Amino acid sequence: MTGSPGAPLRRRLLLTITGITAVAVVLLTIPLAVGARELYRAQAVATLERDAARVAAGGLTARRVHVGRAMTVGIYRPGGVRASGAGPARSAVAAATVDGRSHQADEAGSLAVTAPIPGGPGNGDVVRVALPKRVIAARTTRAWTVMVACALVILGMAAFVARRQSRRLARPLERLTLAAQALGDGDFTVRADRSGLREADEAGRALEVTARRLGSMLERERAFSADVSHQLRTPLTGLLLGLEAALERPGADLRDAARNAVRRGERMRDIIDELLLLARDAGPDRAPLDVPALLDDLNARWEGVDLTTAVHGTLPVVHVKTSAVRQILDVLVDNAVEHGAGPITVEASDIGGGLAFDVADRGPGITGREDEIFARRAGGGNGHGIGLALARTLAEAEGGRLVLRRPAPPIFTLLLPAT
Repeated sequence: MTGSPGAPLRRRLLLTITGITAVAVVLLTIPLAVGARELYRAQAVATLERDAARVAAGGLTARRVHVGRAMTVGIYRPGGVRASGAGPARSAVAAATVDGRSHQADEAGSLAVTAPIPGGPGNGDVVRVALPKRVIAARTTRAWTVMVACALVILGMAAFVARRQSRRLARPLERLTLAAQALGDGDFTVRADRSGLREADEAGRALEVTARRLGSMLERERAFSADVSHQLRTPLTGLLLGLEAALERPGADLRDAARNAVRRGERMRDIIDELLLLARDAGPDRAPLDVPALLDDLNARWEGVDLTTAVHGTLPVVHVKTSAVRQILDVLVDNAVEHGAGPITVEASDIGGGLAFDVADRGPGITGREDEIFARRAGGGNGHGIGLALARTLAEAEGGRLVLRRPAPPIFTLLLPAT
């Protein structure tokens, strides 16, 4: 069952950043809006209290005291009945001022503040100063409009920044997706551009390393059948010849021939296992190379061939895969048997900082450039033209080098760096 595709990363980042900003703006704006409303009311109350006190101090001349044009002023009797000025005929807030203190309240659509008139005619009279609530509401509305405008500007800037940031964050992942798709299509040369984001760059480097390893492994897998064919050709020929000779020779020891066939078959099985492990880069870990044991094994495998091995002096320690070196030497000896002449010698010596295996014969020599000699030639699928290419590939995989030191009589040298 396949799930429905999710929203693109760019959209999610854009919505997330903008949404967080919107929430923050709302959480900040609501208290500011409430505070602004209370502030304007407090300012109006303070202004009204001041003007009421001025009028009360003026006594009977109160009607001539200048106040704001939006304000109304009235003189009220102790019972809250208007005596003069503007305002409602009866005022509850004016009646409450009988206690001798100033009062405030919303009354008749206005914010009203009262103040007692001290010691004048009609003792107990009250001054009532009022400001229409619509005036305070208009001021509050203007403040809220400015706040909303600022909030919209902030949201717009947040959306702009979020768009840029989402594009910057999503682009490396989009490039990684394209690179992964190319890798899936068989392009093992994919490269992920650096973005400056550590996690994305690390993922890109990991993808590049994986692509190189997959390409190398696939190339080795493709060459595996040809390499096996080349390495098995000689032992398989020896096995068949031995069995044919035993069958055709009267009085031949068939039991001994069968043992020889089994031994050669086991050797071919070992060759297949070693080449398969090397092709998959899954061979045993590198260990110190036991050169004498390796050369003794070489002599045993090439029994019947005019082969001489020697070790010169004290050899340096090298850490390599023994199976890889064994295959390289088998290729060189087989090449000497097939194309050379005379005795074949394999010598191991210290070259100062490394170990060298020299494989020489008395053949006519090799012509052509070195890069052509070690190139995997067309037709390698039948086991021809790949032996030296395989040997050089194995040598380089072990950190070494295989070179043609002398073309005639030929000497091939395997160089391995010391540990």
